[in-house]
Amino acid sequence: MRLIDTHCHLVSEKYGDIAAVREESRALGVPHCISQGTHPRDWEPQLALAAQFPDFITSCLAIHPMDVMEVSEEDISTLERLCREHPQAAIGETGLDYFWDAPEGHSEEVYHARQRAFLERQFALAESLGLNISLHTRDKADGVSTACFDDAFAIAKNFPKVRPVFHCFIGSQAQAEAIFSELDGMVSFTGLLTFKKTEAVQAVAAWVPDDRFMVETDAPFLSPAPYRGKINIPGRTRFVAEKLAELRHCTVEDIAALTTANAERFFRGLSDK
Repeated sequence: MRLIDTHCHLVSEKYGDIAAVREESRALGVPHCISQGTHPRDWEPQLALAAQFPDFITSCLAIHPMDVMEVSEEDISTLERLCREHPQAAIGETGLDYFWDAPEGHSEEVYHARQRAFLERQFALAESLGLNISLHTRDKADGVSTACFDDAFAIAKNFPKVRPVFHCFIGSQAQAEAIFSELDGMVSFTGLLTFKKTEAVQAVAAWVPDDRFMVETDAPFLSPAPYRGKINIPGRTRFVAEKLAELRHCTVEDIAALTTANAERFFRGLSDK
């Protein structure tokens, strides 16, 4: 069995010995992961990790929406240069985040507008490099707001050559159907599936077509049950896959085969790993 963790953050300061993380992940059936560098300070360390552990880590670089007020035009140029000099699996993690308040000294209107502008530029970069894109979308915590998703969706529609994956998907079946039919996109599920009171996203995971979903950890965050609250590692993709197998009435080997094939089609360079 071979699972791929399609979204994690191994440049996090929460990790020490990445070699030990690799071995523990391999033991759980997860020999490879896609690690995301999301801030200018992360990019060079992310590239160094991928170079040090090419059998375990494939890289993505981008600007996270929550960091857009800190990023300069020079940083954008650096991102473009690094992505051209060092082939990436995709552009990621980028997107929109309307959950958190704007940084001090900035209005919500300005903050969100800058997020949208940076997302458009990163879609354009993905298009120019022939890459797909990994999207973060998080709306207000009222269970009703969809402005963030709607805005990201509208931007994605302007770049039909770039396929998006909506990572850590917690949206509705209607949103997922629109992602598939209008964007030729994907969704990816995390350890949230294993938490209590996540019946809505579990229902989507049970329904989603075989060729439209992937698995991830978002490590070091969102560690699945029974490790909730602990530092996550790519190997715990195994527990996401096991929950999916339960929801879809199949084996974990079936989930591994489906999601690995989907990841290899979506991300550049994975089929060589």
